[in-house]
Amino acid sequence: MIRSLAAALLLSTAIISPLAAQDAVRSKPAALPVNDAAPAPRDAPYPGGTIRLEVDATDTTQRIFRVKEHIPVATSGPMTLLVPEWLPGNHAPRGQIEKISGLTFTADGKPVSWKRDPLNVYAFIIDVPQGTREVTASFQFLSATQPNQGRVVVTPKMLNIQWESVSLYPAGYYTRQIPIQATVTYPDGWQAATALRGQKTGSTVTYETIDYEALQDSPVFAGRYFKPVDLGHNVTLNIVADEADELEAKPDQIAKHKKLVDEAGALFGTYHFDHYDFLFAITDEMGGIGLEHHRSSENQVEPGYFKKWSDSDALLDRNLLPHEFVHSWDGKFRRPDLLWTPDFNVPMQDNLLWVYEGQTQFWGYVLGARSGLFTKQETLDAYAHIAAKLDTTRGREWRAMEDTTHDPIISARRPKGWTSWQRSEDYYNEGLMIWLEADAIIRRQTRGAKGLDDFAKAFFGINPGDWGQVVYNRDDVIRTLNGVAPYDWGGFFSRHVDSTTRETPKGGFSMGGYKLAYGDTPNAFTKAAESAGKNVDQSFGVGMIVKSDGEISNVVWDSAAFKAGLVTGAKIVAINGDEYSGEVFKAALKAAQPMQIIVKQDKYYRTLTLAYSGGLRYPRLEKTGEGDGSLDRLLKPRT
Repeated sequence: MIRSLAAALLLSTAIISPLAAQDAVRSKPAALPVNDAAPAPRDAPYPGGTIRLEVDATDTTQRIFRVKEHIPVATSGPMTLLVPEWLPGNHAPRGQIEKISGLTFTADGKPVSWKRDPLNVYAFIIDVPQGTREVTASFQFLSATQPNQGRVVVTPKMLNIQWESVSLYPAGYYTRQIPIQATVTYPDGWQAATALRGQKTGSTVTYETIDYEALQDSPVFAGRYFKPVDLGHNVTLNIVADEADELEAKPDQIAKHKKLVDEAGALFGTYHFDHYDFLFAITDEMGGIGLEHHRSSENQVEPGYFKKWSDSDALLDRNLLPHEFVHSWDGKFRRPDLLWTPDFNVPMQDNLLWVYEGQTQFWGYVLGARSGLFTKQETLDAYAHIAAKLDTTRGREWRAMEDTTHDPIISARRPKGWTSWQRSEDYYNEGLMIWLEADAIIRRQTRGAKGLDDFAKAFFGINPGDWGQVVYNRDDVIRTLNGVAPYDWGGFFSRHVDSTTRETPKGGFSMGGYKLAYGDTPNAFTKAAESAGKNVDQSFGVGMIVKSDGEISNVVWDSAAFKAGLVTGAKIVAINGDEYSGEVFKAALKAAQPMQIIVKQDKYYRTLTLAYSGGLRYPRLEKTGEGDGSLDRLLKPRT
């Protein structure tokens, strides 16, 4: 046994070859990096007192947030200050450390030098001088001025403050134990919405003192054109828009949003917030987002949400608010135990996202139907589209659905060349299909007396009015399901979550009175998706999606298109001698004959034969029995 590090080093040099030993003598070894590890977080009050955060958000031209943060300290010596790295709802390390610039520190007004931990670049280390009472950090957050720099969060008409981008916090404490008070100066005449409450003086708002965890969970939308709408139950729809006329909604449109709030309360049996703020941007200038928080959510839709309500494109946007609202219960109040962390720099583990996101996706569509944001038929069309898309995911043959929960970390939501083979974040929609089947099983086992609504009340409806956090694991999910309807739920999840499969679970259809079928015309949801994407989606048949200009945006692995040698990013120039258009493509598919295609890939042209005779294929659900099945009953309003 080696008794010391010195002995270990001597032993290791004794087995180096003579030539290597000479090289070692001639060259001085590089200094090893020092890991100035941040202290582990502990559940104790931060002893310094309340941090004061000041944000100047008035620069909407260069889009710079200017920050000054006053951090009281109780002791001198080494101190580590952290930028949040692992962000709730992102399921991955997404902190924008690269946009923090111009950082300086002072201690009671005197400059203090800093260094970055080379093994944790989100950590800044300073040496607090003896007798110091307050450290002040000054810096800028250089928000994106173009989409290729990241999500745009400031425009001349609106902005989005996410507190993790404009603040530091002291290492060594649970973030819920660090008190902080934020003050923001907005452009003159703008109004702001957040789950925080505060006092406004001119264009400056001083918000309530709250813990750092709750601050991070309470972002801001602000804008020139702003309108709050009361939805009842202390829920507000805060609308910001590029133009004033986008704020106007018809009474029946608002009534559907109010019914969403009513239906959610009926589903879960209680509300886990003192108030809730939908932050809702109607814009094509600020970057897209749909992000959950406990007492609010960040949501962006394209212009026309209210103005073009009847247009097919608008249909896709109406699932956003139900999904994010459900997260107040599923994901924020109750969250997987390994997704709860004591601060924002402890890594998260995503294994149970098929509950966190999958069941939220399930309830988002159900509540959309129950509230009238979707018609029942539109919801059935969405289910058909989702199931058919998942069936094109050939990657399920080698990669279990549960493994896709790690995709936010593995791929960071970057584009993929062969999505159908690589798989993506399928835990959302395949999770929906699994929970749809679970609902049908419960209804079958209980002869219609119970459904997944009963699970929702038992699992998410505990502790009425509480907006803390209650964690769970898989066993807790199985135990609650068995309390609703005894069944081999462990085996159910083993088959659908842990194992590779040939196709997506469709028991929710078959037991619910429907089957997936195909025809030559798109249903309402697929039509909306094609219209929004400006493409022809034949991933269900020939195996590719083609944009209106001929660019191939997706090729399904091992499909006819794949076997012909087509690839994502290539451009179809002509089909059977005719210049490409969506109508030419559809006509060639309808002819059910091999087609001659000229393709441009990079600067090279190829002529190839696409052998396919299946015609146009679009998914739909067909009724298989008389009267209402369990799927029909699931979608009926409860209020």
